[in-house]
Amino acid sequence: MAELVGYIHSTESFGTVDGPGIRYVVFMQGCPMRCLYCHNPDSWAIGKGEARSAEEIISEIRKYRPFLKNGGLTVSGGEPMLQQEFVTHLFELARKEGIHTALDTSGILFDPIHPEKVDPLLRVTDLVLLDIKHIDEEEHRKLTGHSNRNILAFAKYLRDQKIPVWIRHVVVPGITEDPRWLRRLGAFLAELDNMKALDVLPYHTMGKVKYEKMGIPYPLGDTPALTKEAAIQARSEIIKGIKEYFKQR
Repeated sequence: MAELVGYIHSTESFGTVDGPGIRYVVFMQGCPMRCLYCHNPDSWAIGKGEARSAEEIISEIRKYRPFLKNGGLTVSGGEPMLQQEFVTHLFELARKEGIHTALDTSGILFDPIHPEKVDPLLRVTDLVLLDIKHIDEEEHRKLTGHSNRNILAFAKYLRDQKIPVWIRHVVVPGITEDPRWLRRLGAFLAELDNMKALDVLPYHTMGKVKYEKMGIPYPLGDTPALTKEAAIQARSEIIKGIKEYFKQR
């Protein structure tokens, strides 16, 4: 039988923003989404990247185990669920080594008709970092080119399966910064009793350089980066939405 390989965009041996503690991060190659604020357009192409086995990656992680004591392994993207079989195998090996596993995903590939398809991966996943791009379906289509139905269904499935989740939400001026959307997101999050953290991430423009190098027009043009103060205010609006939800019950 041919060795199972994954197509890897890049790795990071000392990640501090991709889950709890210090983490070894594997960025998978390939993504079906086209988020306007994506800062890694070089990760879009499917079937590209460096072909590596899960065993190779685990062997590499062993070198950093002393630094990962309170952290672990995070698989991000691109969209890691495009290569679900590989990620499942990688997480199985990590679990055998006592390494905490985190899946950083948009959830776009979740199949609400056959949710059980994701179960093998979830059985070896300790934490899901779920990126909710926009709470409104039509606005989500404008932002990513896709509906958010599968993503929101995935969030509810994770709740039902009692999988711990960190919610991530990028706040973009003029797109996701509107208080009505933020409070509506809060109302949705209020139903997720498995939510362990909420990361409100300010939009930045560091990805512009990659677009220029690849000869791709930058979708958000001169949209300014979100200030730290605006990000704090956005998080406050989401929390208000959560509180309002419980007040109305």
